[in-house]
Amino acid sequence: MALVLSEEQTMLRDAAKDFLSSRAPLSHLRRLRDEGVAEGFSRELWAEMAEMGWAAIIIPESYGGLEYGYTGLGLVLEESGRTLTPSPLLSTALLGASALILSENEDLCSEWLPQIAAGKKLLAVAFEESSQHRPGTVNCSAETTDGGYLLNGSKLAVIDGHVADAFIISARTRTGKNLNEGVSLFLVAKDTPGLRVETTELLDNHRTSKILLDGVLVDRNRLVGPLHGGSQILQKVLDRGRIGMAAEMLGIAQETFARTMEYLKQRKQFGVPIGIFQALQHRAAILFGEIELCKSAVLKALQAIDEDSDEVPVLASLAKAKCGQTADVATAEGIQMHGGIGMTDEFDIGFFIKRWRALNQQLGDSRYHLDRFARLRGY
Repeated sequence: MALVLSEEQTMLRDAAKDFLSSRAPLSHLRRLRDEGVAEGFSRELWAEMAEMGWAAIIIPESYGGLEYGYTGLGLVLEESGRTLTPSPLLSTALLGASALILSENEDLCSEWLPQIAAGKKLLAVAFEESSQHRPGTVNCSAETTDGGYLLNGSKLAVIDGHVADAFIISARTRTGKNLNEGVSLFLVAKDTPGLRVETTELLDNHRTSKILLDGVLVDRNRLVGPLHGGSQILQKVLDRGRIGMAAEMLGIAQETFARTMEYLKQRKQFGVPIGIFQALQHRAAILFGEIELCKSAVLKALQAIDEDSDEVPVLASLAKAKCGQTADVATAEGIQMHGGIGMTDEFDIGFFIKRWRALNQQLGDSRYHLDRFARLRGY
């Protein structure tokens, strides 16, 4: 497929850009932070996003969704990166919805996907158990009982766990030599006895949670996918999440670059705009080229999901690594070229590096994915 957007995709991107720039500019994030809004995002704004269909983009029409594909959702995530808009798009509309769709559990899909599409319910995927990204490490146990399964253990860094109505939790249901076998996924309501949530506010004003499971009883019909087959679903969900995060980091890089270029035209030194200095022009030209490469990497990865390509894993790592590196350079250059004012909280440019740092670490940082890319390519 050609690396170009269709007319409908272009219209969706433009509509998202217009909506977010007017309803959720960067001042929106600043207000949420300064007012100490505990949830970290606006429920009212999320309801408006749902009315525009954003929560339903990847959900099949049979469950009340738009079935418009991951490329469409990626375009929205890219625009949200430009405005740093906090919302459950990643945790619910991408990760949570993907897990349910891939599970092919008709009962769970019928129960949850229509409510997700309408913006009425939020989901979070809980899989991390280490301070480093190691999705294959699953010590959380699920023991068989007469009533279903008894879950014990803990999960770390659960994105938007503080607002989730339910969690999709990975747990080991069978031991064996292969760590990727014997893992199952369970949908667990937040108010289930024995489940406790501890929340941490991150540098970028987003939240992650620690989930503690102490004898949590889960019915058999809460299995997300086949018994012992959760790892295969989880890996696909994580790759979709990585590509979505890459799209958001692409938006961060583009917006930081645009703001920096505008500043270079306005800021004067020795009576002339600093943008005429050749050293700064060279740095800007290099960054422009890197951002263009990121656009191709992200679009190709999104298209691969929609095509159900076998190349999704390698393209996910390519996009996550490349966009992570480029957003790193873009945000650092933005602060440096703004000079001293770029380090102040009163100036907006510093917000972008905070969000990039959080996104880069989640679901594997650039070094993790460079290594994974090499392994997948046989190096």
